[in-house]
Amino acid sequence: MENLIRCTKCVLPETHETIMFDDAGACNICRNVEYKQTQINWDEKKLEFDELIEDYRGKGDYDCLVPFSGGKDSVWTLYYLVKVCKLKPLVVRFDHGFLRPNLDENTKRIQRELGVDFHHFTPNWKVAQKLMLQSFLEKGDFCWHCHTGIFSYPMWVAIRYNIPLIVWGEPSSEYTAYYDYEQEEEVDEKRFNRYVNLGINAEDMYYRLNGLVDKRDLLPYSYPPLSELRRIKYRSICLGSYIPWDVKKQVEIIKDELGWQGDTVENVPEQYDYEKIECYMQGVRDYIKYIKRGYTRPSHLASIDIRNSRLSRDEGMDLVEEYEGKRPPSLDLFLDFVGLSEEEFLQIAKSHMVSPHVHDQDAIQDGKKLHDFDEWSRDGAMDRADTLKQLENWHKRKMTV
Repeated sequence: MENLIRCTKCVLPETHETIMFDDAGACNICRNVEYKQTQINWDEKKLEFDELIEDYRGKGDYDCLVPFSGGKDSVWTLYYLVKVCKLKPLVVRFDHGFLRPNLDENTKRIQRELGVDFHHFTPNWKVAQKLMLQSFLEKGDFCWHCHTGIFSYPMWVAIRYNIPLIVWGEPSSEYTAYYDYEQEEEVDEKRFNRYVNLGINAEDMYYRLNGLVDKRDLLPYSYPPLSELRRIKYRSICLGSYIPWDVKKQVEIIKDELGWQGDTVENVPEQYDYEKIECYMQGVRDYIKYIKRGYTRPSHLASIDIRNSRLSRDEGMDLVEEYEGKRPPSLDLFLDFVGLSEEEFLQIAKSHMVSPHVHDQDAIQDGKKLHDFDEWSRDGAMDRADTLKQLENWHKRKMTV
């Protein structure tokens, strides 16, 4: 294993986004979680939340809007608002194009168990392909269309249906240091630009695609004007800012009470059957992170358990050794979706490496296919000529910068 400096408390390495180490070698994310566990009066926070939702209850067709992927965090958020708070939400899902079969079954089951209205939006696939390729070229992360869509599209729906309260799940301070628990973390345009869109807004993306898409196609990925949000007197908040976020406890509840079912994920330990189960491209995203930063999701998951005294650091490092550094079978699908060869893929990913990590492709092993691999959609491969246009435009712009 590469000798990256890792936190002395958890197992996150020095290449983790926003990480810093103190004199004891502990990372700022661990210190922030310590603050959450010891310094916050959660009873007061809960009262604050109760007062907040009463300001919105019964004022419109819906009490709030809940952005929803079907993963553990959005399911828990919806469960809490419906079962505990007795609110009437509109549930909004932005479909990124890679929903897994078990996820669809979970969603249907939860809709019926909780009795909620559900708004599902699927964007233009041809546009999504171009956005995936362009964001991979620009940032070494093909998920721009997913993350911007998930965080911007529900805001447009809130405006359309005049729903001022939007409730998200965990705050980003659980996992990164863009914010900390001492700050008020509103899920607003500032956070969108700082944390979500990789520093590329929809207008930037339009110009970088150089006429390959209609400007109107990028509306779902753009953040609504502040004037429109102010008109409905919006509040966009994280539930985890008001109740202590504990993934494992929450997963137990949604499994027991809603019948939510976990799943295996490429190159993730099976005991984390609740993590990122909604996307069959998750293995590719983790693989790119390994090429760029030298670590993947097991480091993240083990670190959460270490901070919650459920795993020792040595046990966490054992998981890292066993599961990281593997090529996911889903990569073959991804390469078809964006029209790249594997050689081109590796060249692009390595161009985004974060120092001091140096990727060693010879050390990569093959990962295993998952049980539902053959059910994942292969439809919609990108035309190689379209890929070449984007590659040519990208190279031209790099030469002129």
